[in-house]
Amino acid sequence: MSTPNPPRTTLRSALAALAVLLAALFLAPPPASAAPVPPATFTEVTGFGANPSSLRMWAYAPANVSAHPAVVVAVHWCGGSATDMYNGSEYKSLADQYGFVVVYPSVTRSSKCWDVASPQALTRGGGSDPVGIKSMVDWAVTTYAADTSKVFVTGISSGAMMTNVLLGDYPDVFAAGAAFAGVPFACFATTNGSEWNSDCANGTIIRTPQAWGDLVRGAYPGYSGPRPRMQVWHGTQDDVLRYPNFGEEIKQWTNVHGLTQTPSFTDSPNGWTRTRYGSTGDQAPVEAISVQTGHNVYAAGMGARALTFFGLTPDPGPGTPNPPAGPCKVTSSVSAWNTGLTNSVTLTNTATTAVNGWRLTFTLPAGQTITNGWGATYAPASGAVTATNATYNAALAPGASVTIGYQANHTGNAAAPTGFALNGTACS
Repeated sequence: MSTPNPPRTTLRSALAALAVLLAALFLAPPPASAAPVPPATFTEVTGFGANPSSLRMWAYAPANVSAHPAVVVAVHWCGGSATDMYNGSEYKSLADQYGFVVVYPSVTRSSKCWDVASPQALTRGGGSDPVGIKSMVDWAVTTYAADTSKVFVTGISSGAMMTNVLLGDYPDVFAAGAAFAGVPFACFATTNGSEWNSDCANGTIIRTPQAWGDLVRGAYPGYSGPRPRMQVWHGTQDDVLRYPNFGEEIKQWTNVHGLTQTPSFTDSPNGWTRTRYGSTGDQAPVEAISVQTGHNVYAAGMGARALTFFGLTPDPGPGTPNPPAGPCKVTSSVSAWNTGLTNSVTLTNTATTAVNGWRLTFTLPAGQTITNGWGATYAPASGAVTATNATYNAALAPGASVTIGYQANHTGNAAAPTGFALNGTACS
């Protein structure tokens, strides 16, 4: 005797249940992280998601982290690391004060520079470093139930270039960015695999606002949502990523926001020149600040200004004094030839207390290797270098200076080092 067919209603119910089960298995969001990082501790995070270029990730969450915190991604300079960015900026102390989470990405390739040049990096979801950083953001948002409307990115030098790239690739992820001494999105683009673009670095790539804006829009074709706000900072005497790049960034991001090149607001806080485009308030669509300094434009207090632009801290208001001076001032004088250079570095103690034993850390540009030095011992010979005092010059009274130097080989980039810090605190 044949088995009777089940009733159609029973079969439909079974199929519906199966559909629900499949949806739960394949369409559900990824599970949340097992646990946040220990409070008030700079901690490495592993297994955070897609990471095609093998980046490393550190995170910092204050003990008083907000219920639905903002997330700030802090991107280090070329030759630096997440640890350098943690030690050389004030985002940790600001997080303690305002309750947001900080993500510190770190490059693992030998140059310690971010990929801001490859076609993969300049396309949403194309691969390379931006994909890994986006995964870090996703981890932070999921782990801390973060406010997705308050995700921001800031960076210095190569990290500033990556800030431009991330806002172009992921306009739906980041609400705003602050770039200290960077270049426009796609300015560093290359097709031969090189990480360095001399034309862009030298400020000779000049485009119309429309052309710059089209490069950003081309990173995410078809996107029609709101664009992140952008704050750009640059030193007028920058000899690594020259000052014309500042004007090209302004062209690009004003065009992306559909604005003209005419500022809505101009002032001179702390001797800087600040212009705002699209509105006069401290959260204008585009804000640009030029400083009478070189490539090391970032100084203590500027991180707080970036957070004001993000909307995370109160407006300091007119007449606010200059950011506090760093513990040191550094001047660097490079003399270069075809494959070599010498650099004379003068370190001045600008603090009010004496220094007894010093370590001056800095980052050599990619391709430079120290062959010998004087006035200090240098280790390692490339990348993030520490110069340690000699026995005869260990003491520096307030206002006193010491001059040291080194000879190095280079492969084409003879620029001065960046990211100077005295005993772990960034120089002004």
